[in-house]
Amino acid sequence: MSYMKDLVELTAKALVDNQDKVNVTEIEGEKTVVIELRVDPADLGKVIGKQGRIARSLRTLLSAMGRKINKRVVLEVLE
Repeated sequence: MSYMKDLVELTAKALVDNQDKVNVTEIEGEKTVVIELRVDPADLGKVIGKQGRIARSLRTLLSAMGRKINKRVVLEVLE
């Protein structure tokens, strides 16, 4: 499942100014995968996007990837 983690990390690093502060953690359960994205508080808006568009797009991609493996994927954007 690390390809989902890699996708989130790569996307976040492309968007933020402080790339070294990007931290992605993947917690896998029986039916759910939780991906936690931590960024510098100054870069939080860049990852979320206007009206949450970037975060919503990432969630849509992860959801589609999760359907392939019959799991629900949740993206949590944290400070």
